[in-house]
Amino acid sequence: MATLRTLEKPSAVVADVPVTRPRTGFRKYWHLYAAISPFYLLFLCFGLIPVGFSLYLSFHRWDGLGPMEWAGLSQYQYLLSDSEFWSSIGTTIVIWALATFPMIFLAMVTAVMLNSAVRFKNLYRVAYFLPNVTSVVAIAIIFGSVFSTNFGLVNAFLQAIGFDQIAWLNTPWGIKIAIATLMTWQWTGYNAIIFLAGLQTVPSELYEAARMDGAGPVQTFFRITLPMMRPVLLFVLVVSTVTGLQSFSEPQVLLQNTSNDSTFSGGPGHAGRTMVLYFFQQTFDNNDFGYGAAVAWGIFLVVVLFSIINWRLVQRRGEE
Repeated sequence: MATLRTLEKPSAVVADVPVTRPRTGFRKYWHLYAAISPFYLLFLCFGLIPVGFSLYLSFHRWDGLGPMEWAGLSQYQYLLSDSEFWSSIGTTIVIWALATFPMIFLAMVTAVMLNSAVRFKNLYRVAYFLPNVTSVVAIAIIFGSVFSTNFGLVNAFLQAIGFDQIAWLNTPWGIKIAIATLMTWQWTGYNAIIFLAGLQTVPSELYEAARMDGAGPVQTFFRITLPMMRPVLLFVLVVSTVTGLQSFSEPQVLLQNTSNDSTFSGGPGHAGRTMVLYFFQQTFDNNDFGYGAAVAWGIFLVVVLFSIINWRLVQRRGEE
C-alpha cells in the first residue's frame, strides 16, 4: 500500500498543474502589428479615405463651401462628351510619346556605356542620377530660360548655325517639345541606373558564348542583352507611363507666365494643358470639385489602360 501511495502522489501533483496554451495569431504577434500600424493608419487617413471620398464626390456637385447636390452619373456623362478633356488626353499622350521613347533609348545607351566603363563608374552614376533628385520647379525655371524666345540658349544655337528663332513657349509644338525635353532630361539618368542594374544581372557566360560563336556587338545586344532585359524594360516602360501621363509640375511651372488665362491653362491655346492640369483647372479655378473628382477618376482609367497596353505589347514581343 505504501508503494501504491508513493506512486499515486506524483500523478496528483501533475493533475494540479495548470495547462497553458501557446498564444497564436494576434495575441502572439501584437507588438509586431503595433510596430507597423502607423503606416496603415497614415495610409487609411491620407490614402484610402481620400480616394473613397473622391469617388463619392464625383457623384455630386460641390463648390467646396456650400451643400453637396446629388448629380448621379451626369458628371461622367458630361466627361465623355467634354471636348476639352479629350484634348487634354491627346496633349498628354503626345508629350508622353515625345519624352518616353527618346528617354528609354538614351537611358539604355547610357546604361551600356556605364556598364562598360572601368574608371569613375560611381561618379558617373551620381552625375546621371542628379537630375532626378533636383527640384522639378528649379528644373522648369532653368528650361524656361533655355527655351526663351529672345535670350534662350536653344535659339542662340539655332541662330549660330543660320536658322531663325522659334517661339518655343508660344507655339503648340514648341510647347510640347520643350516639356518633353525637360521630362527626358529629368528621367534619363534614373532609368539608366535601373537599366544598369538589369545589365549587371545578365550572366557573363552568355556573352562569352556569343563571342566564341562570332557574334558582333550589335547581334549580342539584340539577341542576348535585350531579351534578358525585357522584365526591366517592362518595369521602366510602365513606370514611365504612369509618371508621364500624370505630368503636372513640368508644364505648370514652365508655362505659368506665358498665358494670362490661368496658371493651369497650359500656355497659349492650351497647347501644354495635360490631364492633370485640366483637373486642377476645373477643381480650383472653376471651384467645381465634383466634376474635378470625375476628371481625376477619368485620368486614373486612362493611366491604367495605357499601362495594360504597354505591358501586353512587351509581353507579346517576349513570347515571339
